[in-house]
Amino acid sequence: MSDVLELTKELIKRKSITPLDEGCQALIATRLEKAGFNIEHLLFGEVSNLWATYGKGGKTLTLLGHTDVVPTGPIENWTNDPFEPTEKDGLLFGRGAADMKGSVAAFVVAAEEFCKKNTSPNGKLSIMLTSDEEGPAIDGVRKVIEYLTKKGEKIDWCLVGEPTAEKQLGDVIKIGRRGSINGSITIKGVQGHIAYPHNAENPIHTSSAAINEIISLKWPDETGQFPDSILQVSNINSGTGAHNVTPGDLSLKLNVRYSPTISSQTVIEAVERILKRYKLNFTAEWEDSGSPYLTTSTTLIDSVTEAISHVTGVNEIEQSTAGGTSDGRFIAPTGSEVVELGPLNASIHKINEAVSLKELVMLSKIYERIIQKLLT
Repeated sequence: MSDVLELTKELIKRKSITPLDEGCQALIATRLEKAGFNIEHLLFGEVSNLWATYGKGGKTLTLLGHTDVVPTGPIENWTNDPFEPTEKDGLLFGRGAADMKGSVAAFVVAAEEFCKKNTSPNGKLSIMLTSDEEGPAIDGVRKVIEYLTKKGEKIDWCLVGEPTAEKQLGDVIKIGRRGSINGSITIKGVQGHIAYPHNAENPIHTSSAAINEIISLKWPDETGQFPDSILQVSNINSGTGAHNVTPGDLSLKLNVRYSPTISSQTVIEAVERILKRYKLNFTAEWEDSGSPYLTTSTTLIDSVTEAISHVTGVNEIEQSTAGGTSDGRFIAPTGSEVVELGPLNASIHKINEAVSLKELVMLSKIYERIIQKLLT
């Protein structure tokens, strides 16, 4: 059994459903400390975070990952216990195998190999882990970055282990991500007997035209690097459940994943302008959970693509900005180059999540080559 496979299995066995860590970071910290890393455990709220560093001076390369996983869903639908790692047909099954305990294990083993060969690196290697990536992401990397900034720590390059591959390891890397803004809107009416509509104000009726305009909102991307920003409504709720009562209010939840062409304020103003034009009595709460970013400097990108080609033979590597958010959104504003590289994403968050045994070992070799290229 390879070191990376063995460590991945040990991590999968720990039921670290967000925001729990269940000893994953302690296990990793013990290994990194033996390799020569300085260890800091950072607890914010109920979230565990790890900051481990090796070397001094020069530029800093950070390997960023998370030890928390999403819930399993109905366990009876899994072929095997999701927290009992199982090998079958060249795959390793288990919750977190691909997202992202496999990548974390590959990071750690790559770092251990690097330390054996480089007692005085030309820069600093760091590993940052959190148990709050799959959750609200408030007490995780966001807080760690605030802590490091106060200490004067600067991250020059950040390699995120999120699963990025589409058909084979290395065919897609992420060089940017869209921002994300959530809106929760309540439109108020007057509840009443459905037989006397003149004594009530039905918010479903009064807001329907406005909602129709809101769901048509979109903003074309002008950077040439991102998908268009399209508003999506995720929830609409209204009514008491009774046939003879008009509702007193209507709640609406929406989200926009947006490119650097616009800002979160652009979305807020556009939605509220429509609501005001229809003279609706409403309240709105907004949460901007991360700004968009795009890595344009090529040092990290070139190191990543070279390592992929060397280890896997893949030469056509798509540099993508698609998909959801990642913790890279908290690193990029510091001025760091951010690139995401990890295993296939086809099974993430699904029943019977799995990662290729062969590609897991290759991923660790890719990470090690990137570290060598940047810090030697």
